[in-house]
Amino acid sequence: MQLAAASDAFLRHLQHKNLSPNTLAGYRRDLDKLQQLADAELLTDVRTLDEMRLRSWLAQLHRGGLSPKTLQRWLSAVRTLLRFCVREGWLSANVAEGLRAPKAARTLPKLLDVDAAAQYVQSPLDTNTKTDTDTDTDDDLLALRDSAILELFYSSGLRLSELTGLNWEDIDLKGGEVRVTGKGNKTRLLPVGRHACRALADWRRNAPASIADARGSSPVFTSARGRRLGNRAIQQRLAHWARAGGAEQRVHPHMLRHSFASHMLESSGDLRAVQELLGHADISTTQIYTHLDFQHLSRVYDKAHPRAQHDED
Repeated sequence: MQLAAASDAFLRHLQHKNLSPNTLAGYRRDLDKLQQLADAELLTDVRTLDEMRLRSWLAQLHRGGLSPKTLQRWLSAVRTLLRFCVREGWLSANVAEGLRAPKAARTLPKLLDVDAAAQYVQSPLDTNTKTDTDTDTDDDLLALRDSAILELFYSSGLRLSELTGLNWEDIDLKGGEVRVTGKGNKTRLLPVGRHACRALADWRRNAPASIADARGSSPVFTSARGRRLGNRAIQQRLAHWARAGGAEQRVHPHMLRHSFASHMLESSGDLRAVQELLGHADISTTQIYTHLDFQHLSRVYDKAHPRAQHDED
């Protein structure tokens, strides 16, 4: 079986698995890299791949400056492709199963502390950012919408794609609940705090008529013309309010999600509940927030315990 044909068949298979466009694009880039390495050695058949050759290519990519995280993703794509080839009968064994990419250094996500998060999500209604080309009505409308966006991000820990995909029928303001569709097309029901409910109600009363999608759903967050906001537009608005409020760091949607998770774990200590709220399939993904929580406890200990305070030089 030709490697190029096997890759094409595998990518067509993935298109039917409800993966996000970004995930599909990532697989395509990684398999293109595999094809380039094979072409450089005039290899065309998938059966010519063996463990030593893949190990050599992994080392070559590492020497080329690719990060451990990128190498892990590339190897995962290759391993999954070969697993597919075995299932299709094109290979007798997956020669990539025993390979391991270099370990990536574990980096903790950046987040806002409780006071900074509260100040930030209130900033659209507290900060006057009108420009010469804006009208008062335009400013007020944007402030209401952006307040609802920020409050909901921090209230419920949504992913960016989950927020942009929301429709009004997904939100129960009276019951304080929102239904989101996350990775793998899985849905989950999340609580919405009172501040977020109030902000959403204010936005709904004043929002322009939204343009329904092909299924007749009405998007929650729209432009002034009623069109659904995309991921990039939301990112730009968060960056705008960070600048307007004089924030010392760039604020992005995942930072609010990280802040939500860390603050929930810090207050409750319930890792399993935080896992459910975030929609993590594996609790090991959620466990990074235990490290963040320990950092907070360490700072409190260092400041408060008389035997922990360091002598000044």
